Amino acid sequence: MLTISDSISPVRIRTATAADMPAMIPVVNAAFAIETFLDGTRTDEERMAEMMRKGDFLVAEDRAGHVVATVYLEVRGERGYFGMLAIDPRQQGTGLGRRMVEAAEKHCRQHRCKHVDIVVLSLRTDLPPFYRKLGYVETGREEFRTSRPLKDGAECHGITMSKAL
Repeated sequence: MLTISDSISPVRIRTATAADMPAMIPVVNAAFAIETFLDGTRTDEERMAEMMRKGDFLVAEDRAGHVVATVYLEVRGERGYFGMLAIDPRQQGTGLGRRMVEAAEKHCRQHRCKHVDIVVLSLRTDLPPFYRKLGYVETGREEFRTSRPLKDGAECHGITMSKAL
């Protein structure tokens, strides 16, 4: 377990369990509500359970034990992957996103990964600059893959970004 705190917003970051899903799903869906170019919600119990079978989630809890952030992780040999980084909208802009990325990278290092990869959607133009500040570089493009359909007229692709650990 990794505990990170500061004077403004102390949080405890730990590996999630299936029992955390009811608290995680609303945080994820609220954080991804900005993706108005997609139909439906970002996740549900079925999709999250499937992800938990393939990888791990980390959750950040505030002092009261409320889930305020999540991130999904997979170890793929010497490469780690993280995605679905979700920060409760009331906590956005506090540095919690950066702390969750640092915890994801630490998790990958602990599993002997030498690099970590992410994929951001091209329509989320705010994300590549955020990740560049954290040391990620664009390494390619990939076909749009998500469980939610694009709204009519929207065009999107994935931007792959990587960082050496």
